[in-house]
Amino acid sequence: MLIAGWVGLLLGEPALAEKRVALVIGNSTYENVSRLGNPANDATAMAETLKEAGFDVVDSRRNLKTADMRRAFRDFSEKSRDADVAVVYYAGHGIEVDGTNYIIPVDAALERDLDVYDEAFPLDRILVTIEPAKQLRLVILDACRDNPFVKTMKRTIGSRAVGRGLAKIEPTSPNTLIAFAAKAGSTASDGDNKNSPFTSALIKHIATPGLDLRKAFGFVRDDVLKKTSNRQEPYVYGSLGGDDFPLVPAKPAVNSLANPQAEMRRDYELALQLNTREGWQAFLAQFPEGFYANLAKGQLNKIASEEARIAATEKARLAFEEKARLAAEGAKQAEQAKAAVQARAAEEARVAAEKAKQVEQAKVAAAEQVRATTENAAAEKTAVTKVKAETVAELRQMDEKAAGTGAVEAKPQEQLPQQVASLAAETAAVSPPATTSLIKNIKIELKRIGCYSGQIDESWPKRSSNPAVRTFARYAKLSSVPEAPSAQLLELLKSKPEGLCPLECGDREVEQNGRCIKRPTPPQAIGVTPPTGRPLSGIARADNAYSNGAYRQCMGPRTGCYARAIKHGEDHARQWCSRRPTC
Repeated sequence: MLIAGWVGLLLGEPALAEKRVALVIGNSTYENVSRLGNPANDATAMAETLKEAGFDVVDSRRNLKTADMRRAFRDFSEKSRDADVAVVYYAGHGIEVDGTNYIIPVDAALERDLDVYDEAFPLDRILVTIEPAKQLRLVILDACRDNPFVKTMKRTIGSRAVGRGLAKIEPTSPNTLIAFAAKAGSTASDGDNKNSPFTSALIKHIATPGLDLRKAFGFVRDDVLKKTSNRQEPYVYGSLGGDDFPLVPAKPAVNSLANPQAEMRRDYELALQLNTREGWQAFLAQFPEGFYANLAKGQLNKIASEEARIAATEKARLAFEEKARLAAEGAKQAEQAKAAVQARAAEEARVAAEKAKQVEQAKVAAAEQVRATTENAAAEKTAVTKVKAETVAELRQMDEKAAGTGAVEAKPQEQLPQQVASLAAETAAVSPPATTSLIKNIKIELKRIGCYSGQIDESWPKRSSNPAVRTFARYAKLSSVPEAPSAQLLELLKSKPEGLCPLECGDREVEQNGRCIKRPTPPQAIGVTPPTGRPLSGIARADNAYSNGAYRQCMGPRTGCYARAIKHGEDHARQWCSRRPTC
């Protein structure tokens, strides 16, 4: 990673992630009615959940008065302007007047029904606040509690309706969801625990990585219904498109078929390009143990042996120059002898260093060869496993289609086995027990496409694959041969055209009208002299063989092959006519 980081800084920048912002409000300490126990706790729990989910902005507010709430919405509108996802969560009192839903600040008095227009905030005000978000706008209201303002509020007009709970709403903007703690016209429980039943379920499911929002709210609904003995049913209004839309993106899938040392291998190859002492030391600091660490240590030894060789060569050169200088200057015999000894020692050291370098080079070359072989084998194994996995997926889709399940969802990579041993094992794992009718139907289909010419019965080899299935696998270009009869195999056979397999008859059989029949005894031997006394030509022999059923023994002459092409098609004729003629 250290070396990869250097390269990453030079070659590119990370892709920008989507921006997610949230405003979380919890109103508990109402001044003119009894206080609520849980909204402040609910808001705290929800804010923590969104922060842990990686939201860029989580603006958490408590016990807002009218002026504070107005300011909070205005500020959050600016934060939503360049956001992809915007979420508003509100816990506290809410009220519905003449079909419009309002959330209530803690200083509201609401002595008359008209006061709601001045002292409360309509739901439309929240929707306008998050309107700029590009991909998703989400409003969550845990505000359907039994409202004490309704009981004390004076009605200025008798026909003005003040409802129980909140009213149904249909958002007009696309990709907008509004979630109520309880469906329209009903109330929600504040709960006896630290959090309300609705928020308890929310913080459990809504931030699950990769979980579509609609499914998350479905889990929330189920949990709340169970906890309240079916007295409270959360409800979601609005719609999203056909694609899954999780509030928290899924974590990157770990490919179980990939090389687990891919990161170490990448850094090793980068260090190999540098091939310096500092580069290998940096690699070993990051990866001190393992296969690639041993390779790196070998590379360091190679560098050290080269440095030792250079030093020994230089020392030998200096020793010989000193010896030559002393001889030229007529130095004493003892000094020349001493210089000669030093020169010989330096030369021996140089030779030893050269040999040591060669040894280290050989070790490194051998290690690199092992690495290349190992990585190539791993790559081939991964490729084969991928092909097998794709074939298994195809068979599964065939099976689900046959069962009437409609469109087949793509399965996450982690649901595949870590190592797909063989197609046969996979087929056996997903196939129901074979029945006699299933085996018969498989044989019927094998015969239809020309891969089987035997009896339609219930027999199936117990210790090896069916020869007809092997033939089918060869012409259908499957990577493996299914060994057990299965519904997936049957559906795969049904999808193939007639004549997929060129009909292959036994030695004592001939093909006639697409079937293998017992070869009749020819009226006369091929190539005998006719009554006229002249031998038959090659073309005549081929036509004669074709007419009397012995054509297979006389393949090759053009007229007979042409006849086959006319009757059975060009591909079929090519299979028969590419062999050497035997007559």
